Amino acid sequence: MEKQKILCVGLVCLDIISVVDKYPEEDTDSRCLLQRWQRGGNASNSCTVLSLLGAPCAFMGSLAAGPISDFILEDFQKYHVDVSLVSEHAQCNPPASMVISNISTGSRTILHMNRNLPDVTAADFSKVDLHQFKWIHLEGRNADEQMKMIQQVVTHNSTLPPEQRISISVEIEKTREPLYQLFPHGDVVFVSKDVARHFGFQTVEAALKGLYSRVKKGAVLVCAWAEKGAGALGPDGVVLHSDAFPPETLVDTLGAGDTFNASVIYKLSNGGSLQDALTFGCRVAGAKCGFHGYDGISEMLRNM
Repeated sequence: MEKQKILCVGLVCLDIISVVDKYPEEDTDSRCLLQRWQRGGNASNSCTVLSLLGAPCAFMGSLAAGPISDFILEDFQKYHVDVSLVSEHAQCNPPASMVISNISTGSRTILHMNRNLPDVTAADFSKVDLHQFKWIHLEGRNADEQMKMIQQVVTHNSTLPPEQRISISVEIEKTREPLYQLFPHGDVVFVSKDVARHFGFQTVEAALKGLYSRVKKGAVLVCAWAEKGAGALGPDGVVLHSDAFPPETLVDTLGAGDTFNASVIYKLSNGGSLQDALTFGCRVAGAKCGFHGYDGISEMLRNM
């Protein structure tokens, strides 16, 4: 019997990454240390990490036809990510992010453009055979449609015994009001430091306690706080914490949050405790900041 997969729903885009030794001043001309193309997007990145961790996974999102999409699909294939649920739109432009990666500080500055490529809809999602998945993660985007997707999963789960039901996680990363309706609809809810601060919380613990009333009964709320580590709060009311695990040299923080989310999902989906998942997420995300891209995760795992 084929092993059930983890499905990530959200964005895939092209990241054009320029690595510099210092952030450029406005209206100057400077050289990059290196420049590369990389498949990006939160859900897409999380699929890469899940695959490197050993989890069968699938990506659901939209692509515009053309050479950039060919590059993206080849990269998905390299990491053994199932792309059978990708929707292609021939008349659209591919989304792209221009990323300035400062090797001196590890910071990444992103300029994103998405002109006309639509997100996947609940109608697209209704064609999915949900029996092949044990976990579905939604990167908060077109929340109205994603609410309908979640309802489809809830209806599917209602026909199954508890141990066979699909777990749902949602990521609320951007400070956009429509996304906040997703709070009460995930079994696991990832809320970003930016969103927590938007609501007036200045620490992980304050954010978890202040926002927990927004999630549904029995859910887990998770919040990463960069160099301060991450915290989680579940139905038992106990705030859990993990320190950060920074690398010896900070190289590339692009995708660290997606790495954290994927690592937490990986542990929880395999029966790990919330504390173990939180610590594992911080450990893998911290290690990822020590190299460009994601391929170093495999070596990191061998050394753990």
